[in-house]
Amino acid sequence: MAEPSFLTAVRESYDTVAADYLERVPPPAAMDPLSRAMLAGFAELVRTAGPGPVADLGCGPGRVTAHLAGLGVSAFGVDLSPKMIGLARHAYPDLRFTEGSMTALEMRDDELGGILAWYSTHHTPPQWLPAVFAEFHRTLAPGGYLLWGDYVGDERLQPTQGYGRPVSYESYLLPLECMVGLLERAGLVVTARLEQEPGGMANRPRACLLARKPEGT
Repeated sequence: MAEPSFLTAVRESYDTVAADYLERVPPPAAMDPLSRAMLAGFAELVRTAGPGPVADLGCGPGRVTAHLAGLGVSAFGVDLSPKMIGLARHAYPDLRFTEGSMTALEMRDDELGGILAWYSTHHTPPQWLPAVFAEFHRTLAPGGYLLWGDYVGDERLQPTQGYGRPVSYESYLLPLECMVGLLERAGLVVTARLEQEPGGMANRPRACLLARKPEGT
């Protein structure tokens, strides 16, 4: 089966911008306090539940994966971009990083104690999100947690430049309630949400959702 064109565009674009991304995007220590608090709470919940490791999906150069590991979580990273994975492996040789797509995760059913999708789903066309979230549900262990964070809105963006380089990906910003509905239809229960207005380095509204796969499913 041919790869969906949006995956090819995302892979090629992030291969192009990988080095610039590393220079321009602040590390987790420079995140706003609320975002850091959501990551810390997610890590504590996963450590307490203990059903398996955490997959950082769309991990980029691995900084957030390493941040989770520093919070005591058994974390590994997955990304479409070979260049991003190369940067992550170089910076964090003691952690595991693999190439892969959220649309077809190479993981067993019920394998993961947690999934982090941190600003990594907005390049996914809305019609593909049910398949992505179904993969999240499939690979999470019963009682496992998902932390999703991204920009929200109601628009489709078609940038030609990203991080100072030409790109061919598109971005799809959806209302927060739409994201909640998609997760719940995939069988995940949303237990907490955080909405943030534009401010600081973020010029768009953003949100975090914490969700859990119910026990016995």
